[in-house]
Amino acid sequence: MLLRRKTFVLFALGIVLLLHVCFADGITRKSFPDGFVFGTASSAYQYEGAVKEDGRGAATWDKFAHSFGKVIDFSNADVAVDQYHFYEDDIKLMKDMGMDAYRFSISWPRIFPNGSGQINQAGVDHYNALINSLLAHGIEPYVTLYHWDLPQALQDKYNGWLDPQIINDFATYAETCFKNFGDRVKNWMTFNEPHTLTVQGYDVGLQAPGRCSILLRLFCWAGNSATEPYIVGHNVLLAHAIAFDIYKTKYKATQNGRVGISFDVIWYVPGTNKTEDIEATQRAQDFQLGWFLDPVMFGDYPSSMRTRVGDRLPRFSKLQTDLVKGSVDFVGINHYTTWYAWHNSTSIIGVLLNDSVADSGSITLPWKNGKAIGDRAHSIWLYIVPTGFRSLLNYVKNKYGNPLVIITESGMDDANSPLISLKNALKDEKRIKYYNDYLTNLLAAIKEDGCNVKGYFAWSLLDNWEWAAGYSSRFGLYFVDYNDKLKRYAKNSAVWFKNFLTAS
Repeated sequence: MLLRRKTFVLFALGIVLLLHVCFADGITRKSFPDGFVFGTASSAYQYEGAVKEDGRGAATWDKFAHSFGKVIDFSNADVAVDQYHFYEDDIKLMKDMGMDAYRFSISWPRIFPNGSGQINQAGVDHYNALINSLLAHGIEPYVTLYHWDLPQALQDKYNGWLDPQIINDFATYAETCFKNFGDRVKNWMTFNEPHTLTVQGYDVGLQAPGRCSILLRLFCWAGNSATEPYIVGHNVLLAHAIAFDIYKTKYKATQNGRVGISFDVIWYVPGTNKTEDIEATQRAQDFQLGWFLDPVMFGDYPSSMRTRVGDRLPRFSKLQTDLVKGSVDFVGINHYTTWYAWHNSTSIIGVLLNDSVADSGSITLPWKNGKAIGDRAHSIWLYIVPTGFRSLLNYVKNKYGNPLVIITESGMDDANSPLISLKNALKDEKRIKYYNDYLTNLLAAIKEDGCNVKGYFAWSLLDNWEWAAGYSSRFGLYFVDYNDKLKRYAKNSAVWFKNFLTAS
């Protein structure tokens, strides 16, 4: 008994010391401006499971995840972390941490199993119950309309995002959500990461629907990486703009909400101080963030894209330009990491890829001269560079006129290893340092640089199904035991966040 008590005391002292070190610079919720929102983020497909329950239709990711070789650990999201059934328990976890808000997505095929037509009332009822429970616990819902789970019926009917028909179907779906949930939901995002959707789904083929023509057409069964990403991106922008317009003209006055869109943004720094590499770094950003934010803010694609892509890049009509320009109340930024960028002076990439990556004329990597840009998380693409976060926020401020920004995702992952005990898996000091250091840079961007950022959502509340990485990657503040009824366990980072948010 004495030994057990001594061990517990040493453990408790360790936690206190860890929290003291991480708060050595004094950063807590109170360091941030009044009204700043802290939350966690998720998506329907990665969390809900219950893919065949209560009338839900099939999504493109259902088909993709069940296709051999598409997911690294051969898993699928049929169950995921079963938040469809466990949402009440998960809301209590958020409440216990002191979170202000929860960002989740609505599954389009739960509302319209066939993508359009008949509404599935059971789907509407589920999200009403989720929203009501969040509000009852004092947690504000932030809702994403499209987090990649396209109804398979629309993919089969007209190739989904490749056909302009989808613009009207998305508009109908969006308005249905505004009608049914907008009396309580005041923060909407139309799309999550249109750049990822476009490039991963239609350029390199690593995500649903898995279309591409790279590597001399050896990788995908169908697609054209030189044209389809630009067509899809154009249709997504128009769908977003029409949904924004519907809300603005028909619902904003009575519902008093706001509509934004969330972009994935890696920050890029030049690999050298050569002019050609500095210019290539800007092009890399143009072909990532600028591709979608420039039209929303300025009414057209970046000039570097117009020049380099030529006739393959669709044009906006005057009516479309007027619709797209200014179609945000806030800009969502999903930021995890920073990479280097160089000018691509070879032709081999153009020959092998002939896609948007080649079009940019940039080579982007997270290491140079054999040395990584920062400490690596588990994912091969995720390196920890806190100062890049501040630089990115200043870039958005300076280029786009300091718009209202909400950080709609940010975080890091550990490996899901069967060799790591549950006890050790909960000791995620690297994640604690990540959040402390990224939030420190965010605070400096707000207070010292004047960046207009009003919220931060950690990815993610729970370990979850990470698309093509399956269950191999753990991003959660809470550990999910996939081998024991999906039980949730607080990692040290959840304890850290609770102290961060409740410190007096």
